Amino acid sequence: MSRGQKFVALSVLTFIAIVVAGAIWGHHGGDTTGASTTGLSNYQNLFGARTVPVSQAGLNQLASQTGHVAVSVNFTWTLLTGFLVLFMQVGFAFLVTGLTRAKNAAHMMMMNIAAFAVALLAYYAVGFAFQFGGVAPVLNLGGASPLSGIFGHGSAGIIGLHGFGLQSGGSYDVGVMVLFLFEVVFMETAGYIIIGAIAERISFAGFIVAEIAMGAVVYPIYGMWLWGGGWMAHLGTSLHLGHGAVDFAGSGVVHATGGWAALALAMILGPRIGKFNKDGSANAIPGHNLTYVVIGTLVLVFGWMGFNPGSTLGAPDLRSGLVAVNTLLAACVGFVMAMGITNAKYGKPDISMSCNGMLAGLVAITAPCAFVAPWAAIIIGGIAGTLVVYSVAFFDRRGIDDPCGAISVHGVCGAFGVLAVGLFADGTYGAGWNGVGGNVKGLLYGDGGQLIAQLFHVFIGFFWAWGIMWLIFKGASKFIQVRVSPEAEIEGLDVPEFGALAYPDFVMHRASPGHITEGAVDVPVTGDADVELETTT
Repeated sequence: MSRGQKFVALSVLTFIAIVVAGAIWGHHGGDTTGASTTGLSNYQNLFGARTVPVSQAGLNQLASQTGHVAVSVNFTWTLLTGFLVLFMQVGFAFLVTGLTRAKNAAHMMMMNIAAFAVALLAYYAVGFAFQFGGVAPVLNLGGASPLSGIFGHGSAGIIGLHGFGLQSGGSYDVGVMVLFLFEVVFMETAGYIIIGAIAERISFAGFIVAEIAMGAVVYPIYGMWLWGGGWMAHLGTSLHLGHGAVDFAGSGVVHATGGWAALALAMILGPRIGKFNKDGSANAIPGHNLTYVVIGTLVLVFGWMGFNPGSTLGAPDLRSGLVAVNTLLAACVGFVMAMGITNAKYGKPDISMSCNGMLAGLVAITAPCAFVAPWAAIIIGGIAGTLVVYSVAFFDRRGIDDPCGAISVHGVCGAFGVLAVGLFADGTYGAGWNGVGGNVKGLLYGDGGQLIAQLFHVFIGFFWAWGIMWLIFKGASKFIQVRVSPEAEIEGLDVPEFGALAYPDFVMHRASPGHITEGAVDVPVTGDADVELETTT
């Protein structure tokens, strides 16, 4: 069998195994929460309260109905915000495709949609259980009672044990399903981040391995330590460091994890042909469609209105209004700062870097958005918009090729967002967070321990995401080809990898790396022309 046939056969067998395992595991029954909250009897008196008996039994009945309405409202809120986060994947697809070259556009789009499908199945099979297998009770969502297994005791939770294949004890639960939908799109975001840093030279097989690793191991296990009842969330009770590591919507759990995993992949793959000169200086390799970049950025801003406010997991938490405003403020200030800096450096504002500044502001505010005042959101966004410009140049100087700036936007600015909680949290929100009394306060408001907990988050997050992805991908490179051939890279990956062009009516032409020059030689997009590897991009 050829390598492609083996890959298809293995994929089909894996899919069949998952289906059979799920069917055997879950045939005993299900819908634990739904059985007690979605029957017709729950609705009989919602609009006829006068029929409730004036007795303890009647009051209990009314309370039950009210509780059901509250849970149903939270279900609706969480699902709708999850749908907004799902739509962010459209933004990522536009953004990274626009920031890369036309000859790779189909390859970029295929990676985006394949990442969604492959990583989701990996998360469904094992990742969700690893992350949230011991998180119950989630009262906003009716309890999610099946998620009651965790390895590690007390403040030492390491990995979840229940919820593999969305089954637990032979049952499934509607509250668990809502939580899964909301959390799987967060995982998808981490999985999409790596695409920007490995673009234009990774093989599709290598990419699939990276996405399975993200969905099954890298993201969910670290996410468990922060959001699934794990040990880092309990640093407040175990080491008396503030409220433990706090990350409201994922500057560190989602974005820095994706950014540091992307750094490991970019280092293993090496730079694109023509990116660096012999003296180490970098050549610009502009993307082919700035229109896509701007559209993608605006779609991501829209989706972020689910990403951050939705992390309340409940509509009654009125803090969501502040969260949304802080998110927009940081995004716009990040854009303005990047625009101003590039205008000062180059004489004209850089469109793609300005968009990255907006994304940097969004990433940085994601962890502290619920804990800080609007003035602090402006400072956080401004610092992030500045950081991303200089961070991109920093990685260029070290020979790390990141075509879309993903490492800087998500890794560097995600880490800064985590630290921002420890600096700017003003003590007006977060009562009882991670089991610690009082509201969350940062260093500026008298709690230096919170900043230390956030430092734990930054450094452990880096070593986990970078280290585990390095080991997995380095190991995979012993068995599969993780980088395409130089010939395929020069031709463009659309035809060698998928046999189809994104723009079949376009005529490509040859230029020095990153520049369109006068007298450029037309090269048919079929790749039949004789081209020189060392001079063609």
